[in-house]
Amino acid sequence: MAKAQLNSKAQLDSKEMLAKLIGFDTTSHLSNLELINFVRDYLDGYGIDSELIYDAQKKKANLYASVGPADVPGVMLSGHTDVVPVEGQDWDSDPFTMREQNGMLYGRGTSDMKGFIAVALAKLPEMLDAGLKAPVHFALSYDEEVGCLGAHGIAAHIGHQHIKPKLCIVGEPTSMKPITGHKGVCDYRCHIHGKECHSSLSPYGVNAVEYGAELVAHIKSIARRLQKEGPFNSEFDPPCTTVHVGVMHGGTALNIVPNKCEFELEIRSIPDQDPAEIVDEIKNYAWRHLEPHMKDIDPQTGITLQEEVSIPGFSIDNSDPAVLFVQSLTGANQAEKVSFGTEAGIFHAAGVPTIVCGPGSIEQAHRPNEFITVEQVTKCERFLSRLLTRMTEDMPF
Repeated sequence: MAKAQLNSKAQLDSKEMLAKLIGFDTTSHLSNLELINFVRDYLDGYGIDSELIYDAQKKKANLYASVGPADVPGVMLSGHTDVVPVEGQDWDSDPFTMREQNGMLYGRGTSDMKGFIAVALAKLPEMLDAGLKAPVHFALSYDEEVGCLGAHGIAAHIGHQHIKPKLCIVGEPTSMKPITGHKGVCDYRCHIHGKECHSSLSPYGVNAVEYGAELVAHIKSIARRLQKEGPFNSEFDPPCTTVHVGVMHGGTALNIVPNKCEFELEIRSIPDQDPAEIVDEIKNYAWRHLEPHMKDIDPQTGITLQEEVSIPGFSIDNSDPAVLFVQSLTGANQAEKVSFGTEAGIFHAAGVPTIVCGPGSIEQAHRPNEFITVEQVTKCERFLSRLLTRMTEDMPF
């Protein structure tokens, strides 16, 4: 693993910075402090102070730092430092040692999303020399991949500031296309508590797996209805809220009526639909239609549904001045919506107009031999250079 050792005012280009960042294994179940300390020391070498916002165990931290005048609203560049696991994936090389080949940079996190962070950090000398009339804020978070946990700390920090950023750019991989909305994500864990007995006496037991299967079948019927009847939003693909069960466990042996079953449920909702209504529908079926039969046999049985992750969706009007500003930097004629979740909804809800735009492709994220093209890195460099040029003038919105 790379170590946080830097000389004062280290000069690193985007690829060199990316290689440094990839060298830190920041898989979500691990600490990200080595990477955060590296960035803090890098910024400190240029005289930039950082504020670290720790988790409750002080094993992970967000970093917030500002470059430029503090008395006017500026632009926040947001990126998450954690990556998904590599276990079980067939990589052709060490995923935590960046490898360049045929115009592609391989390594875990190159696309999602250390590429954007690397380009932004490498632009620091340019920021300092530009004569900015508005500040650039670095906002690096932890645990985005497991529910955008760190972003809430950054949003709270922004909320305590006298002057909020005027714009947030979340650098998730969009191939440098402006994204003005994404679906919300809610994950729930369902526990079915049954009554165990010998399978020859199954009518006297409460089969947790069978009741779990009934509930999953009902959830599937909801998913089919949404797909057929909507509501719909044609800006998204698929254009409706999706519901699915991705993991299910239960039972120990065929001749034992199982007393436990557990499954995980995901809802990806369009901004036009409140996911709480879907959750209520699932709860009502579980508690009004299934539980009474279970409790007729044993009152101690039942079904519980626990929220694990909640990532708000977001949508900003394509005619918003912030959107038009970012479009002018990319040269894009239009903005798009996506179905994957990001931290944008959290920052947008905190009162900061937010747009998702960054290098790399989401199609490469989370896969073995993840890569970002050098071309995408170059496009991001040009994008940020244009942003800095505009920030030496009066902000246009």
